[in-house]
Amino acid sequence: MKNIGIITSGGDAPGMNAIIRSVVRTAIFYNLKVIGIYEGFKGLYEKKFVELDSRSVSGIINKGGTILKTKRFYEFKKKEIREKCYENLKEIGIEGLVVIGGDGSAKASYLLHSEFNFPIVHIPASIDNDIYGTDYTVGFDTAVNTAIDAIDKIRDTATSHERTFIIEVMGRNSGNLALEIGLVCGAEIVIIPEKKIDIDSIVEEIKEEAVRGKKSCLIILAEGAGKAEELSKKLNEKLPDREIRYTVLGYIQRGGSPTYLTRKLATIFGNKSVELLIKKMYGYMVGIKGEEVVYIPLAEVVNNSKLPNFEYFEYIKKMAI
Repeated sequence: MKNIGIITSGGDAPGMNAIIRSVVRTAIFYNLKVIGIYEGFKGLYEKKFVELDSRSVSGIINKGGTILKTKRFYEFKKKEIREKCYENLKEIGIEGLVVIGGDGSAKASYLLHSEFNFPIVHIPASIDNDIYGTDYTVGFDTAVNTAIDAIDKIRDTATSHERTFIIEVMGRNSGNLALEIGLVCGAEIVIIPEKKIDIDSIVEEIKEEAVRGKKSCLIILAEGAGKAEELSKKLNEKLPDREIRYTVLGYIQRGGSPTYLTRKLATIFGNKSVELLIKKMYGYMVGIKGEEVVYIPLAEVVNNSKLPNFEYFEYIKKMAI
């Protein structure tokens, strides 16, 4: 193998640039040529290629986003589109591909590998931490820390004004991010898609908190479980004597300089992905279990789901006393 490609796909996550840096410099160390693909699989389809060298990735380990850019490309679901992408890889001489992204990117990686027997290694980069087979995805730790910083400030206001605050965080249909944030931010209530809770139960919990002497309350809501504005309206109707406010953290969770853990995982995963291609270990995702780097077959990754750690609800309940 002489030429490898690298692509960032789907939603951006902090640490993607650190992965790009690691892949490029590891490849160069092994005398491989690296071709970057702009704008995800859309760019692969449109032949947006650029050769990357060591200087191309200087000074990016601390930067959020991705220098290769990324776009959603739903057309990739079509077989003829994937065939064209495969032909473009062969035409430019890419012999192996490192794909950086979330669950959708993992599925795209699996399709390209399984349909065309193309050498691919996937690196999980997502703020959602919802990818099967790895304890952590690149970017998750940064997103949690970004939320912590914002919510700590909101809690100051909630306490000062004795208000109930609803904080809507990202995570699409996964509650991993919300549950982790709720645990470390001292939330009284966490609402996620995987564990439904009705409005009356939320009201009852807030009343119980008041009986225990709590004047303020923090609710973390995963975006996939509802909208903060709607929940705020319902709670205001049922609890007219309480001041209820809401905040949507939104895209600030995707950006920012990556944390120590994010940079560490990005560097290790990038290095291991290149070494897998060199060793002809194709169709795997690089992950982490405890302190051990693991390699999970993409077929296993895309055919399984990762659930939140429901034990965290018990911790949250005890800490809310």
